[in-house]
Formats: sequence, C-alpha cells, structure tokens
Amino acid sequence: MLTPLSEGLGPHFLQNAWEVFLLFTIPIGGGIPAGVLLAQSRGITWPWMLILYFLSDLVLAVLFEPLMLGFIKVFAPIHAIRKGLSFFSAMLERSVAKVGHPTSPLMLILVAFGVDPMTGRAAAQAAGHGFLTGWAIAIAGDMMYFSVLMVSTLWLRDVLGDGTWAMLIILLLMMAIPAAIRRIRKPAA
Repeated sequence: MLTPLSEGLGPHFLQNAWEVFLLFTIPIGGGIPAGVLLAQSRGITWPWMLILYFLSDLVLAVLFEPLMLGFIKVFAPIHAIRKGLSFFSAMLERSVAKVGHPTSPLMLILVAFGVDPMTGRAAAQAAGHGFLTGWAIAIAGDMMYFSVLMVSTLWLRDVLGDGTWAMLIILLLMMAIPAAIRRIRKPAA
C-alpha cells in the first residue's frame, strides 16, 4: 500500500516540487492557491504540499530575520520609528485584549494566521520571543492559514471542476472576507 508521501514521487518530482516551492515562496497570498493547483496538476500529494510550504516558511525566516533585526537596529533610535513601534505594540494589545493576553503564544499564532508570518514574527519579537520561538509561532500560524487555503482550494476545484475559477474565487475571498470583517467590526460613526 502506498502512503501519501510515496504517492507523490513521480519521475519529475524534484522539478515539479521546485516549481511549486517557488510559488509558495512568493510572500503574498496568491502564491498559495496557484501553488496548490500546480502541485495537484503535477501529481504532488497534500502531505508534500505541506512540506514544501513549510520549507518556504523556513526560507522566509532566514531571509526576513536579518532584515527585521537590521531595521530595528538602524531605525529604532529615530523618534518617529520608536513612536511607530509603540503604536504597533499598542494596536496589537488592543486587538487581542478581548480574547486573551496579547503576548501569549496562541494570540501571536493568530496574528500570523490572520495577517502573515512576517507580521507574526514582528509581533513575537515585540513580545520578547527570540529567533526560534518567534519563528515557531509565526510558522505555526502560517501553516494553519496554508492548510485552510489548501483544503478550500482543492475542495472548490473538485466542486467546480476548474482550477482557474477555483483560484480566482479563493483569491477574491482572501481579499473580501477580511474587508467584510473589518466593516462589520467598525463601530458606527
């Protein structure tokens, strides 16, 4: 009996996996549905999709961390930047205060899930988490987000029978749902 990991190992697995990995490495949401559909069309199973996406998050961590720390070191002494960082911390505290402690790992995972892994890592850094725990938190949230999008994209493709429409609908929903939630939560002026 073949396992899901051994099922996706065709003769051109490395080339196909590289192409999917490159789409996943694009730090915008559109790379996820496109990468999922490309992986499926190339015979790459969902466990391999998870592994490839996780590897793309590791690459992001290695590339983004020095940029973030360099930014903090160079620009933190500037008063306007310090004010911006204080504003970011205050905004983080206000946004999650109703549901839990803003610096708890669960709340920081939800930041990465709801925004992106770079913001999740920045929030974890602001909460005092170092490289390993900060990225573990950010990647956990991002992997949850990826899993939701992967399952949604594959399901919608099966329902519609068309990957292009599935990808377009998922991209539209990725933009519309957060905007609708913000509009609903916005207090009446």
